[in-house]
Amino acid sequence: MAPELSSSLVFNVRRFEPELVAPAKPTPREYKLLSDIDGQESLRFQLPVIQFYRYNPSMQGKDPAKLIKEAVAQTLVFYYPLAGRLREGPNRKLMVDCNGEGALFIEADADVILEKFGDALQPPFPCIDDLLYDVPGSKGMLNCPLLLIQVTRLRCGGFIVATRVNHLITDGLGLAQFMSAMVEIAHGAVAPSIQPVWERHLLDARDPPRVTCTHREYDEVEEADTFKITPLENMVHRSFYFGPKEVSALRSLLPPHLRQCSKFELITACVWRCRTIVTNLDPDEEVRMIFPVSVRSKLNPSLPSGFYGNAFVLPAAITTARKLSQNPLGYAVELVKQAKESVTEEYVKSVADLMVIRDRPHFTASNSYFMSNVSRAGFMDIDFGWGKAVYAGPAKAGVGTIPGVLGILTSIKNKKGEFGMVMPMCLPATSMERFAKELDFLLNEQPFEVWKESIFIRSYL
Repeated sequence: MAPELSSSLVFNVRRFEPELVAPAKPTPREYKLLSDIDGQESLRFQLPVIQFYRYNPSMQGKDPAKLIKEAVAQTLVFYYPLAGRLREGPNRKLMVDCNGEGALFIEADADVILEKFGDALQPPFPCIDDLLYDVPGSKGMLNCPLLLIQVTRLRCGGFIVATRVNHLITDGLGLAQFMSAMVEIAHGAVAPSIQPVWERHLLDARDPPRVTCTHREYDEVEEADTFKITPLENMVHRSFYFGPKEVSALRSLLPPHLRQCSKFELITACVWRCRTIVTNLDPDEEVRMIFPVSVRSKLNPSLPSGFYGNAFVLPAAITTARKLSQNPLGYAVELVKQAKESVTEEYVKSVADLMVIRDRPHFTASNSYFMSNVSRAGFMDIDFGWGKAVYAGPAKAGVGTIPGVLGILTSIKNKKGEFGMVMPMCLPATSMERFAKELDFLLNEQPFEVWKESIFIRSYL
């Protein structure tokens, strides 16, 4: 289920000087406002994605770095705000200065073959800081490049594309849309088949703003004594795989009326419960599971096709550490489903209003965990001509504004060729060991029907 905690693979990466790639043609010089959903403190971080590609003999003589660099320049003509820089105006309202300065691009070579990374590619990846180089002075939220792409050629003819984007400007679906446009242009298209749409005002606050829903995800709470931010360098990084066998085992623990829940709801509930058990919280402390819910279809009319802003809100499932730990898995699944179902058009508008009224707050971090899912974003389908990516998803755990609070699910294929979901996470070493044991224990529990016959069932909610 889980790989070794770290890889012993070491290799050298030779980087060329980072360069700015500007749009291939002149673009409008203007300021474009971000939405009030975009501008929240929770999104003020760089989002890293990595894709691995095998050697393809039909592409012999083609240089992936050159091809992708040219595609970036051509695609930025249509997505020209990504070539600009963020500025902050009155009341922390963000805007893009569309000055055409460009995206950062790095060309590199590594003296390693793809097979050395193992049969089933998943984080943590060795030498990740060399595969996605943090160019000094480039990762700030304001006045810095919004996009960085590094293409690293491998000795076998395969290559790695590592991308870092300012999360304030777009979400996972928006980045995948940009990359799909790059692919189309690399294959000879004169324009993307889906035209990019800005229209950020659709997710702005009303005038006057008014909070009409309950938003426990932004509760102002005193940090619990047990909430300590462990520095990222003191954490262990590890991935956990949820394939058909693991998902089936977890579903068997649910009562029949919950077994049609989504994989995301199931895995989120499982991770929330196991992680809470190993963090030794006061039993009466509140714990939160926060996760993004797309708003694209919640609005009437829906957001237009081609919209590439942050198009989600962050509802929270909430209970106490005691209830979450002592109740069966179905209790956590019910809470996750209820939080998800609470998102309506009015809820979305209320979030945007809250951002303006409360100065664009961060979600409540104390005793919280944040789960996201990019398995359907389409990163694995990005094909520059060498075939689809053999891995595409989070470059590492520990991203976000607070180390260790964000987990990102993505899809992978294991050694047996089965598709499943993998979640990289980071925890202090002792907590990681306990988490792995707790998860293993849960996966080997008796199914619901057997359990129902043998013990008293607590009331679910």
